[in-house]
Amino acid sequence: MRVFGIILIVIGIAMFLFQGFSFTQEKNVVDLGPVEINKKEKKNVSWPTYAGAIVTAVGAFLVFSGKKK
Repeated sequence: MRVFGIILIVIGIAMFLFQGFSFTQEKNVVDLGPVEINKKEKKNVSWPTYAGAIVTAVGAFLVFSGKKK
């Protein structure tokens, strides 16, 4: 569980640093034989700041509450 906790901490910190990302999606609007019309749409994916805090806190809990050897 410690490895999973460390991974969650890294993901949580990355969520703090990067508030989201964007990408471009190409859609086929019209396709009439040799004539083809495409449309590019820019899409954004974002998450709230508290989501990064929650992921980091869960990761820290898993790291520090793991079994001691």
